[in-house]
This record gives sequence, C-alpha cells and structure tokens, in this order.
Amino acid sequence: MEKKWIYKTIPPKEQITELGNQLNLNPYLTTILLQRGIESHQQAKAFFRPSLDQLHDPFLMQDMDQAVERLKKAIDFREKVLIYGDYDVDGTSAVALVYNYLHQLHPECAVYIPDRNKEGYGISQTGIEWAEENRFTLIIALDCGIKSSDMVMLANHKGIDFIICDHHLPGDKIPNAVAVLDPKREDCTYPYKELSGCGLGFKLMQAFARRYDEEQNVLKYLDLVAVSIASDIVPITGENRVLTYFGLKKLNDNPLPGLKALKEISQVRSDLDVSGIVFSLGPRINAAGRVAHGSAAVDLLTATTEDEAMELAERVNLKNDLRREFDITITEEAIAMIDSNESLRNAKSTVLFKNTWHKGVIGIVAARCIEKYYRPTVILTESNNKITGSARSVNGFNVYEAIHSCGDLLEKFGGHKYAAGLTMDLQNLEAFQARFEEVVSKTISEEMLKPVIEIDVPIVFDRITPKFVQILKQMAPFGPENQKPVFEARQVYVNNSLTSFKDRHIRFLAAQEGSDNVFQAVGFDLADYYDQLATGEVFRMAFTIEENVFNGNTSIQLKIRDIKFD
Repeated sequence: MEKKWIYKTIPPKEQITELGNQLNLNPYLTTILLQRGIESHQQAKAFFRPSLDQLHDPFLMQDMDQAVERLKKAIDFREKVLIYGDYDVDGTSAVALVYNYLHQLHPECAVYIPDRNKEGYGISQTGIEWAEENRFTLIIALDCGIKSSDMVMLANHKGIDFIICDHHLPGDKIPNAVAVLDPKREDCTYPYKELSGCGLGFKLMQAFARRYDEEQNVLKYLDLVAVSIASDIVPITGENRVLTYFGLKKLNDNPLPGLKALKEISQVRSDLDVSGIVFSLGPRINAAGRVAHGSAAVDLLTATTEDEAMELAERVNLKNDLRREFDITITEEAIAMIDSNESLRNAKSTVLFKNTWHKGVIGIVAARCIEKYYRPTVILTESNNKITGSARSVNGFNVYEAIHSCGDLLEKFGGHKYAAGLTMDLQNLEAFQARFEEVVSKTISEEMLKPVIEIDVPIVFDRITPKFVQILKQMAPFGPENQKPVFEARQVYVNNSLTSFKDRHIRFLAAQEGSDNVFQAVGFDLADYYDQLATGEVFRMAFTIEENVFNGNTSIQLKIRDIKFD
C-alpha cells in the first residue's frame, strides 16, 4: 500500500539558530524540539530532565477532595471497599495499583473485574449485586463508570457509594456518585486531560497519601502506570511523559514481582521502552481478559512473591498463546470476507460480523484489517443474544463521532477518537452497516484513506553520529504525540549486503551520495522493494534511528519506514 509522506513545518531559521545557541544543539535536533513546542531553555530543561515535581497537585481535579474524604471515612469505620475495574491492561493495572497500595492500609478491600462475555464493559448489575451480597458499601470504579448513571443509581438504592475514576468522554449526564474523577468533565479544570485509567487511580492514591500517608508509598507503583499509559495508547506528553519516564525506570530497575515475571516469560533481554511494553507485556496482560477472565491479570499484578508471580505469569502466557491463535484465524477469515466481496472491497469503511468470532480479540482483528485496507473498521460478534463489537480508526478520522451518528441503532457505545466499543440488537446489524458506511463516506477525506508517514526533518548521513543519537535518546519516552523522530535521506543507495529474510523483510548497508557514513538499514514488511533495490537505483528513504546491540557491540542502525524511487 502506497504511503503518503507529510513533512512537518520547518521553523524559521532565526528561531532554530537562537534556540540552538542556547542549548548548544545542531539545527536538526533544534528543529525537532521546536516542532514539539519546546521553544525555550526552561522548556527544554523540563523536557530533557523530567522531575516528579512536574506532576500536578491531584487536588486540582474536580471532586478529588470528596473522593479522599469518603475513602478516609471508609477506612476509619472499617467499611468494605470494592475496587472495580475494566478487564483490559489499563483497567487491570489500575485495579492492581489501587489494591496494592490500599490493602496495606485497609485489609477490608477486595477486587472485582467483570466477565467480558457475561457482563461486558463497564459497571454491571451483576457486579453491584455481588457487592451488596458481600456487604461492600463503597466501590472505587477504575477505567470505567463515566456513562454508568443507571448503575450508580442502583447502587445508591442499595446503600453503596461510588467513587468513579474514568478517563473516557462523559455523556450528557454525570453519574450521581460521591465523586467523579474525570479530567474530561467540562467542569474539571485539572491542567492535564489525557491521563490513563491507571493514571487516575494513581492520582486518587497520591491525593490520599499526601493528606493521610507518605506519597513515596504510592510512587513505588509507577511501573504499573507506565504499563497502562503505553498499552492504552494515550499521549506521551505533559504529566503522562513524567509518569512514563519514572515508571519505565522502576520497570527496568526494580519492577513489581508480577511485572518482573512477565518480563522473564517474555524473554525481555534489555531495558523496556514504550514500544517494548506494547509488544511484550501488554498483550500478555490483556490476554487474560480476552480469552479467560481479567482477574487472572490482577492476581499476577498483585502477587507478593516471585515464585507466585512466575506461576501466574506462566498461566497468563498460555492464555496469550491461545489469544494469538484466535487472532490469526479470525483475521484470515475477516480479510477473506473483504477480498471475496466487491462492495466490501470498494467501501470507505469495513463492518464485518460473524457470530462465532471470539469477543476478546475483535479489537485486535480490527487493527489488523486496517493494516491491510486502511479505513475505519468495526468487527462484530454475538454475545448474550446481542451484537457487540470493537471499532478502530485511521489517522485523522474520529470513529467515536461516526458511531455516535448511529447511536439510535445502538444499545450502548463508548470510547474515543481512534477506538470504540458498541452493542446493538441483532436486528439492527444491516441498518448499522449501511448507516456507518454512509456516515464515513460523507465525512472522511481521500487523504485520510492513505497511510501517512510524518517526516520531522531531512538529514544527511554525515550528521548522524554517536553524540547525535545519544541526544535523540534523551527525547524518550516516545509514543503518541511524542513519536520517535522520522528523518528523510535523499540520494541513498544500497552499498552492500542486500538480503531478504522471512520473505517479508529487508536488510542492507545504506550509503548516501556525498557522504562517507554507511549504516546498517533494516525494513520490516518491505520485501516488495527488494528487486528494485537490487538494481542499484538511488532512492529516498524515511527512517528512524536506533542503536543495535549485538555481541556486546553497539552500532547505529536505520529502521526504514518507507522507500520512494523518484
């Protein structure tokens, strides 16, 4: 699939020179900083040297005071507190963080994760009835609850209070809970709006610790926050960047037993970054809730000994193997359905349904379909006599708004710009497929239907030095809204050692006309370019720069994003 290259705006030369002189950086690095909104020495210092002092006061959040005081009352009067969370990585890590901290102060607390298949997403009636039967009088809801007004009302009638910690967009009505912590509330002036669900759980515990305990006792769970931020694909900016920076340090130096066991079972050999979490730890934590029950993930993340953690990690890993099998099989079926149907091939969206598909992997399958067809995608299956599904989007298109436009056909829906979930009655399937395609067709531009590579700045190979790479590394952690810089090099050619491996990938020594530097270059899923590269023709290359460690030796490697022959 042809990719469109978009070039970020290069700041004015005088601005580049002035900031470069202040920071003693070359124009390429200075340009990248300016493109990220870093325009002064002070901003650069905060960016390159994150500090826990940069975290906002948790009491700036709407309802935080009420939340802390209700929790203190529960502890003082020995009430039973239920920590309730979603079954994905963000939800289970949030529950684990709050439980790990709170259980030391208040043994009268327990965990509840809804069953994905029987209860679905969010606060369930089953969960509230279980809380009532077991005499819980306070529920802390994490990564869910902002749209659960009816369930909160039901709980109120049963004498159960709610503290909601959610980062999803609120509906028209805020639930009548004791406290609703959500920076996306219109009446919330908290300075940072993009916290993960686990990040909100951390802020609640941080606020409690500031008032009634030692804040240091909460900071030791920052590895869980980093895992949630990476896995939930929230922006790595502002407060999230600080939380991720220190969370990664904890994860790499002294992780909780459950995360340490997961690293071992994932055969992690070097320090993890955001991408490493996304590809190694995240899927394994998610797998428990996708193919079995999310409580297994919480058991792992709250394990207190390494032996217990390793046993639980092995079980979770087996679930991940099963999840991978479902993922591959269903993806193949979905792609075959599109390929065999002309109207589906030519549509602006993909909406597929099969009642036997496993509910736990349909979000992954939606993402896989986008890799091949690059358009807004909804994958649906049947659960409890309803149709339920996951939606994923492409760069620039708000899939949540598109689903909202079909709201009269849906029983419930929720999510954000690039990912959403939905439930509907069986008889509404065809109407939804038609309406969603109609909405997407009217609102999506042709440009949005092409995968995009954003290029920060063109560069010449001679400027790529070990010192340059060391400064680039300090711009980490990389992720949404602080992506690893992408460079373009022109007049590049294959110097030597062109190989294709696994029938999908390429590797070669890359050189550039007029430059003495030669670098190992690797391109994943770019084997289609092999024949043209073999001719010796010059080309333009979009790439990121990374360090490659092999047999104790560190070298600079270029990771190819795309190639264009002019």
